[in-house]
Amino acid sequence: MPVYHKLGKIPPKRHTQFRKENGDLYYEQLFGTIGFDGMSSLLYHVNRPTMISEVGEPIDMTPEIAVERNMKARKLVGFDVQAEDDFLDSRVTLMVNNDVHIGVAAPRRSLTEYFYKNADADEMLFIHKGTGTLRTIFGKIKFEYGDYLIIPRGMIYQIEFDTKENRILYAESFHPIYTPKRYRNHFGQLLEHSPFCERDLKLPQDLETHDEYGDFLMKIKKQGSMHEVVYKSHPFDVIGWDGYNFPYGFSIHNFEPITGRVHQPPPVHQTFETSAFVICSFCPRLYDYHPLAIPAPYNHSNIDSDEMLYYVDGDFMSRNDIDQGYMSLHPGGIPHGPHPGAYERSIGKKETGELAVMIDTFRPLMLTKAAIDIDDGKYYQSWLDH
Repeated sequence: MPVYHKLGKIPPKRHTQFRKENGDLYYEQLFGTIGFDGMSSLLYHVNRPTMISEVGEPIDMTPEIAVERNMKARKLVGFDVQAEDDFLDSRVTLMVNNDVHIGVAAPRRSLTEYFYKNADADEMLFIHKGTGTLRTIFGKIKFEYGDYLIIPRGMIYQIEFDTKENRILYAESFHPIYTPKRYRNHFGQLLEHSPFCERDLKLPQDLETHDEYGDFLMKIKKQGSMHEVVYKSHPFDVIGWDGYNFPYGFSIHNFEPITGRVHQPPPVHQTFETSAFVICSFCPRLYDYHPLAIPAPYNHSNIDSDEMLYYVDGDFMSRNDIDQGYMSLHPGGIPHGPHPGAYERSIGKKETGELAVMIDTFRPLMLTKAAIDIDDGKYYQSWLDH
């Protein structure tokens, strides 16, 4: 995230001696991306962050693919995914390609018995139901309904829920997740035409610093496998840090929609970007105000991307028979658009209360067996006149 932030105590000059009250050194760690060319932060640990005593056998986490070449529009009933106690066990991967894995989760319990690190991918967690606290080596972030949590790869975290019913849409991105370049100037500051700004972001606060030795279990996802690693010191032992690479939150309710006299294309809803897909937020907004406007989107051809929509709340004006937690997939290669009647009934409407998250991938998505299990099987025929 191109915003400078710092917490705790740090020395006035980087890469210099920084000592504890007893004279011992704190241990500096550079936490960077894209080698030494991407965003980075400098952390200062009470103990060496390298003390590993055990490494278990890897567990293969490769999703089971059911449909490799998909040409059907799909409707998945996301809330049919059963809740699980464990945070990682609750994750159900539904759509995948070499750039991103998309899924849903319904964890019942907090992740407190071990620590987690995704060394393969940046993570986007969208909180559909539930409240709680994301605890990381960089500090804490409180979250609630409608929050995106962006967790760059390699960051150690736990997650505490205040609620029993929790529903999450997640994306594991094998490319860094950024705010859209066209919203930023060459210094990285969000511009005036951006639908959100830096003051909307939830930055880490309340840094935890534990000076503890023991056996601390960490699960690390690497090369599609889960590795169980035992650390000899508490992972949350950072006394201070500064930089540009850290987790943050952003509420979909703080996205300010861009509207116009005639229907605006999906890029106006863009919230995050990678080199391989984009994430967009469809939020309550006023409709187009040309006297002959048709507020429903025009039919368009998905040639270069697959489009996944996750329906959060409200009445999605261009779709029929859609409810909370549903996911629709519109594959590249065939056109899609409003359902029968939606085009016509949108005329004269002044606003919409819809809330949805869209992920458009530039390469086709494959469907897992878990996706087929919750597919209604007939969505691709829902544009026929009956």
